[in-house]
Amino acid sequence: MSEAVWVPIVVALISGLCVAIPTIVATITSNKAHDQVVDEKMKNMAEQLHDVDTKIDKYAANTDEIKERLIIVEQRTKSAHHRLDDITAQLKLKDTRRDT
Repeated sequence: MSEAVWVPIVVALISGLCVAIPTIVATITSNKAHDQVVDEKMKNMAEQLHDVDTKIDKYAANTDEIKERLIIVEQRTKSAHHRLDDITAQLKLKDTRRDT
């Protein structure tokens, strides 16, 4: 083959490499940057999720405390109603004795 045939082939190969190498480097660099962004977002989301879990635990503890206090209030209210019923019965008994 003559030199005239090889020149375009060599030029085409060099041109192809001049385009391919920067493209590959840019792609790898872009992927690394994208991975770093994704990793940072995942880290932030994990921190936010931890904060939410902490708040949920805090509110759950408060809810349990409120439930316990409500049970005590219900018991005391029931006891107070029984005492009021007893007092009302005693007053009715006294009124009945006065009337007779």
